[in-house]
Amino acid sequence: MHELTGPLVVAPMAGGPTTPALVIEAGRAGSPAFLAAGYKPVGLVEEELRAVRAAGVPYGLNIFVPMPPPADIAPLEAYRRLLQAEAERYEVDLPPLRLHDHDGFDEKVDLAIAYGVPLVSFTFGVPGRRVADALRRAGSQVLITVTSADEARAALTAAPDGLIAQAGTAGAHSATTSPGSYRGDTTALETLAAVRAVTGLPVVAAGGTASAGDVDALLKEGAVAVQAGTALLLADEAGTRAAHREALVSGEYTQTVVTRAFTGQPARGLRNRFIDTYSAAAPVGYPCVHHLTTPIRAAAAKRGDASALNLWAGTGFASARPGPVATLLDDLRP
Repeated sequence: MHELTGPLVVAPMAGGPTTPALVIEAGRAGSPAFLAAGYKPVGLVEEELRAVRAAGVPYGLNIFVPMPPPADIAPLEAYRRLLQAEAERYEVDLPPLRLHDHDGFDEKVDLAIAYGVPLVSFTFGVPGRRVADALRRAGSQVLITVTSADEARAALTAAPDGLIAQAGTAGAHSATTSPGSYRGDTTALETLAAVRAVTGLPVVAAGGTASAGDVDALLKEGAVAVQAGTALLLADEAGTRAAHREALVSGEYTQTVVTRAFTGQPARGLRNRFIDTYSAAAPVGYPCVHHLTTPIRAAAAKRGDASALNLWAGTGFASARPGPVATLLDDLRP
């Protein structure tokens, strides 16, 4: 896994922050970055792969593993009714429940194979041995994101090349396969130790990285690299929404919390009105809930209204600052 030999890789930040420009400049600075394929059209994923591959830098691609459709749709129907107030506030229509969505998984895996993507990581589950073997034959190294020792054991069934140990302190979606009970209360050091206890595979540590000292501590505890995301949300090359950028530096938001309110999957973000209003009622149900809230979030973003946006951020968000991604990465290197 020489491509991941420390100290830093850049996390996939779905929903806009990760751009080809960010991936290219991070690669030029010596840190492979992951393109984010999650909830993105297959054609756009291919455009981004083409652009990054042409730059000749080390890079990766992150793919969401499809989740089974919910067994009980009643909580989702109730949540849709509850969200009608937000639809009226932002003058949008809520879509019908979308229970079956594989997010173009097979097509995105085929793209990774066709482009010989150097690093392919998976989130929300285990892709299966056949998928992992096909990627390896194409020259990819396969990583699976896990949040616990039990998830690490399950991931080993696919014979990956390495694991990403994602702590509860990480921003945005948790990779947990137990979304109903997930609390996001683990640190990167704790998660790294738990995962390394069950495998000798290379492990990348992720979650809450805010300083060179944080990176150094994780490397000293056996991580082959540290994955950073929140620290790069304000990078010049990032596609982070204007309202999200402003929220991160405004001083108005002082806390991050884990919520299912926006997507039905636990995710850590800046605590805002939407989280306070809907977290308690939000059911498990990714990506159904994601599709329900999409028009609300899009309208809020257009208005520059951060109160209904998913302001994803890890616990180290207060240290994020603007600048070229190469400079921000240099600041994180021990």
